[in-house]
Amino acid sequence: MNWKWLACFMVLSVFLLSGCMYPKEELAKNQIPYKDQIQAVQTAVDEFRKDNGGILPIKTKEADTPIYQKYPIDFKKITPKYMAEPPGNAYENGGIFQYVLIDVETNPTVKLLDLRMAETIRELNLRIKAMGYPPYKKELANNVYSLDFKKLGYKSEPVVESPFTNQNLSFVINGSAQVYIDYRPDLYKALRNGNNRVKPGEDIRSILTNDSMFVPAFSLPLSVDAKTNEPVFLEE
Repeated sequence: MNWKWLACFMVLSVFLLSGCMYPKEELAKNQIPYKDQIQAVQTAVDEFRKDNGGILPIKTKEADTPIYQKYPIDFKKITPKYMAEPPGNAYENGGIFQYVLIDVETNPTVKLLDLRMAETIRELNLRIKAMGYPPYKKELANNVYSLDFKKLGYKSEPVVESPFTNQNLSFVINGSAQVYIDYRPDLYKALRNGNNRVKPGEDIRSILTNDSMFVPAFSLPLSVDAKTNEPVFLEE
């Protein structure tokens, strides 16, 4: 037996096994939302804001950027002075979450945006672009439609997992071919299980952020039906 070859094989096997194990460990770490990490970022944001006359450490976005994607935290402004590095689950550190701020005018609060949703939407947009036009299926509200996913080449309807309820959420599209996630099932559940006082005509998406680490990213404004009190798309 060639012992040199055996030794090399054993070393290579250990190397390959460790190489396979490490990414899984890192993947698990980078996909888990931790409250203590959010609190650490919140503390850093608060300290930066205090030291800079109320200015927030955020990236500049276009004025028409949807509200829950409009204020991503710029970790370059708070590291390493206010925290050593971005959390392991942050996009900037190889994670799947983007740290964002909500309520920036009254009470800047750190939340998470699950970027896996953006990847699914990107795939949908690529298929729509390849087709040349969106295959609208049914009008759900004024300027809000469901899609014919079979025409886009899907064998089954694509969904994303809700960060709020872990149930599957579907996609909708508007007349400008912009794809959104339908959070009505989440809000239906929240309204049935809570004591939320809501009025028709007001955006009720904040119900989802009140007791959660997440934001309803890539969502359309939602309200309640005056008769049924069930979630509906808020028409302009």
